[in-house]
Amino acid sequence: MKPPAGLDAERPVLIAGPTASGKSALAMEIAGTQGGVIVNADALQVYENWRILTARPSPADEAQLPHRLYGHLPGDMAYSAGAWLRDIAPVLQGARAIVVGGTGLYFTALTEGLAEIPETPPAIRHEGDALRAADGLAPMLAALDARTLARIDTANPMRVQRAWEVWRATGRSIADWQDETPPPLLPLDRAQALVVDAPRDWLNARIARRFDMMLRDGALEEARANLPGWSPALPSAKAIGAPELIAHLRGEMTLGAAREAATVATRQYAKRQRTWFRARMRQWQTLPAD
Repeated sequence: MKPPAGLDAERPVLIAGPTASGKSALAMEIAGTQGGVIVNADALQVYENWRILTARPSPADEAQLPHRLYGHLPGDMAYSAGAWLRDIAPVLQGARAIVVGGTGLYFTALTEGLAEIPETPPAIRHEGDALRAADGLAPMLAALDARTLARIDTANPMRVQRAWEVWRATGRSIADWQDETPPPLLPLDRAQALVVDAPRDWLNARIARRFDMMLRDGALEEARANLPGWSPALPSAKAIGAPELIAHLRGEMTLGAAREAATVATRQYAKRQRTWFRARMRQWQTLPAD
């Protein structure tokens, strides 16, 4: 995949794309030929304990070109789009940034702003979990105001519960908080925004090949290093393939079954990414994968 013609070497570049689509290599090429700092926009590549499985840049890549916000957090540290915005703000004040990753929320927060909603207290989170488990979404939907209902996906349990939790914790609707969103750190018109369009069949084949490469490069040994402190509740445990490899190491499934399950999970994740990009990045320049 080649950079688009006429790319301005002075303006920041944003590169979004599904997992395994080649976007990191594209960022490396742009930085290598035009200069700039490669900045991570992937919610799992921030964790230091899963380099191989999250496809973080290799030590050689990091030695070749400057990289920021990769592997800078311990695996048990919660992280959010708001925390990422705080981390990237000083980076944007330096050399030209080439922001690359697959977490769509990070990009929309960067270019559209992010509502500064207080964190949900654990007690209210547990109350919401119990309510949804017992009665479904109906009581939560009934508690929400019309403006919030018009903005959220009312068929998405996590979105509904999140809106309910905000109302329950703050006494204000999530729509009210969103209306107070501060200006974005990097408005879209100040950046060169690229989104990689990867056809499903092409991407699925790449995903399978890449997981095999991860295994050859030591993903199983990486999982073994994480085994003593493993908990599915850890923020870094969301690394795709981690639960499957841990299950294999515990004797709960064969390596072949773990490989297949991890590949399926990665394909499902890529599908969700493509759906987000189509819905939220219509103004971005589409770059065909190859």
